[in-house]
Amino acid sequence: MSDPAPKGLILVGGLGTQLRPLTLSKPKALIEFGNKPLLLHFIEALVRAGVNEVVLAINYRAEIMRGFLDEYQDRFGIQITCMQEDEPLGTAGPIALAHERGLLGDSEPFFVINCDVACDFNLRSLYTLHKAHGKLGTIMVTRVDQPAKYGKSVVQAHTTGLIERFVEHGRTFAGAARVPARPLLAPRDLINAGVYIFSPSLVERLRVVRAVSMEREVLPQLASEQQLYSMALEGYWMNVKQPRDFLQGHALYLQYLSRVAADQLTGAACSQLHGGTEVQGSVLVDKSAQIGANCLIGPDVSVGPGCVVEEGVRLARCILLRNVRVAAHSTVLDSILGWESSVGCWTRIEGVTVLGEDVHVGGEIFINGGLVLPHKRIKESISEPQIIL
Repeated sequence: MSDPAPKGLILVGGLGTQLRPLTLSKPKALIEFGNKPLLLHFIEALVRAGVNEVVLAINYRAEIMRGFLDEYQDRFGIQITCMQEDEPLGTAGPIALAHERGLLGDSEPFFVINCDVACDFNLRSLYTLHKAHGKLGTIMVTRVDQPAKYGKSVVQAHTTGLIERFVEHGRTFAGAARVPARPLLAPRDLINAGVYIFSPSLVERLRVVRAVSMEREVLPQLASEQQLYSMALEGYWMNVKQPRDFLQGHALYLQYLSRVAADQLTGAACSQLHGGTEVQGSVLVDKSAQIGANCLIGPDVSVGPGCVVEEGVRLARCILLRNVRVAAHSTVLDSILGWESSVGCWTRIEGVTVLGEDVHVGGEIFINGGLVLPHKRIKESISEPQIIL
């Protein structure tokens, strides 16, 4: 008899305040990342791992999310359920709520994915490791330069992958008093990557629906009982809560595509590019976008559906969301231009500027690090980073 298919729980979360002004128009999970919603990357990864039932844990703008569901249920032939949280339940509380509502059973393992991350998912390998060791949980871990930046605990694990303890910025959460039976791997800033798989018996520990922290309560307790294994993430990883990190994660994703699916990227021979236009590095241009002559595009650029880029434009390390227009001889660097926005001629936008939906910037203007709320018209330069209300 074959093993039951695993299920998937995606922690879509709440307000996404750190990605404003974009999240004033859409939930964070529906913001396009490489020309498709961030949430879709997670669903595709789950489908590749054999998941056919996905639960979205949501506490903000669930009505918008439900409109997303029908299209992708049909596309992948899976069941997607939108689970509304009446109050924020943290990163582990949604497991109890999903079980209470019959969305997670008592017989199948289940993945849990934090919607704040972008990474090279290999959920099938995670599932295989989890079945092999037979413990309650397995988490993906990754190496970063500054764990404190992400609010993450450093993970200390045996060479076998068994997690010995978590240490948050010098403070031990679990297991410090025990002498390890096996040699530990040096932590070297190894952190929890926000991707997990659990055995169904975990729900017995989370019967009461309340706010619970995965990082501070569930995982340290499992580690102290030697019930938690880790799998090192070999590819890219980025927490994408903030605009600067969203852009960096986007660049890593495009570079990943250049290695594994280069045919999805836009090359210099693309018919959408007019004479004299040059493409540098990893660039993704939607088939419905228009690129004018004598432009320089890249590296690390996404141009979304319906966008128009006029002649002589320079784009680098930026994201143009649906129906953006950039007029002739303008420059956009290290920035995100929101849906239906426009940029006038000879304008320069840089410094992790984010234009909200339907923002219109005049010609011959300079914007450095501006966060511009939706439906604004910008007629004067913004030379210092600031929020434009």
